[in-house]
Amino acid sequence: MSLSMFPSAARVAAGTPAARDRAVDVARIASLLVVMFGHCTFVLATLTPSGLSVGNLLAQLPALQPLTWVLQIMPLFFLAGAASAAYGLDRVDDHDRQPWGVWLMRRTQRLARPVFWYLAVWSVALIATRLLAGPTVGARLGQQCVALLWFIGVYLVILAFVPVLVRLTSRRAFAAAVGVLLVVAAGCDAARIHFDSMAFGLPNFLAVWLIPAAIGVAYARRLIAPSAALAIGAAALALGVLLVVVGPYEPSLVVTGDEKLSNVTPPTVVLGLHCVWMSLAFVAAARSVGRWARRPRVWRWVAIGNGGAMTLYLWHIPAIVATIGLLHLGGLDAYDPAQPHFWLLMLLRAAVFAVVMSVLFTVLLPAEHRSLPWWDGPVRAGRARTTAMGLLVCAGGVSILVMAKMSLGTPLGWAAMIGFVGALVLARALGSAPADASDKMDGQSVPVTGGYEEPLAHASSAEA
Repeated sequence: MSLSMFPSAARVAAGTPAARDRAVDVARIASLLVVMFGHCTFVLATLTPSGLSVGNLLAQLPALQPLTWVLQIMPLFFLAGAASAAYGLDRVDDHDRQPWGVWLMRRTQRLARPVFWYLAVWSVALIATRLLAGPTVGARLGQQCVALLWFIGVYLVILAFVPVLVRLTSRRAFAAAVGVLLVVAAGCDAARIHFDSMAFGLPNFLAVWLIPAAIGVAYARRLIAPSAALAIGAAALALGVLLVVVGPYEPSLVVTGDEKLSNVTPPTVVLGLHCVWMSLAFVAAARSVGRWARRPRVWRWVAIGNGGAMTLYLWHIPAIVATIGLLHLGGLDAYDPAQPHFWLLMLLRAAVFAVVMSVLFTVLLPAEHRSLPWWDGPVRAGRARTTAMGLLVCAGGVSILVMAKMSLGTPLGWAAMIGFVGALVLARALGSAPADASDKMDGQSVPVTGGYEEPLAHASSAEA
């Protein structure tokens, strides 16, 4: 892999605003790396004569589950996304601000572009698998390839709330918002447990993941002092641990496969408290992290990683599967914690995965930035269409969340995928149709840009 295809440290530095909040970008790429290597470690998979056998290290070694209180890093994704969006909104005056649906559609254009490529590749692969290996193997593969796309669905819906969150202007308002969200999460948990139905916990996909988004917006507004962040975060962590010790909640904050009351699908108030303390820990450390990220070599790779964050997220599971296949062929497969030299084999897996993922990143990164005809064109809409456009984006988010849950091994999963693509295409069509008379005062044409600078488009009013 040649490093010459990536921009130099000097070029990246020249394209970075002096006031940029680099800590947010470090949080995004660092959390992504934790997710990638965490999955590489926790997945116990091997190739057998009947196909790919998949297990979970946390289920086989429950003593490791407390580690998930550090490794469950998804709150920082939502915090970084909301803070980035808030910075962008703060750069424009209210009278110049784009209508809600236009703003959300513009961000969806960039986010969904690599998702479309991913779904297209896997749709072809799954159809071919069903034809060549049978529906059972196709269904198993369909379960694995889209499970992580739940994040895309939740993220789209969370983004839709950022313009509302930026209208909160005081510490009390943000504290009240986070408090209400925790109460809602606890109420949904109580109903879920009482009626023994996961359906009552579904609203927590919004309530819980809005918590780090709200803290991210408050952070962008400089409304949280580091000392207060440490104190409140410690209290949230202590309360979360207490609920696990005395309540019905389980210790793992990620999926293990044998949970009786999952903290993740759907989220619980324990995960909500985890969002609080982890987000506030970032707030407390942000100033130091921002200074560290000013080093040219550090910032170069942070910028490059953020420029291909969706490529890393989408394709790291296929990279893990490829790694397992390579090690299996070499007789060095790590799939049983009781086997000799298991942890050395896991280290070897991580090293091989890093190489495989680097190759995939280099090959697939251009697709993340290559504009799609029509999809990446200017967006134009006003009062008559912008609300419908935004609601369709949210509907697409819900559809891909359902797809991730049901998988592409079921008819409902395939229908949800069609619903996701259809909702976003319809939303895009509303933004490309000629403006009617009621839109002319509010319509805006917005160009779409590409390149490494695109995911790094936010800047703060002061260095973190």
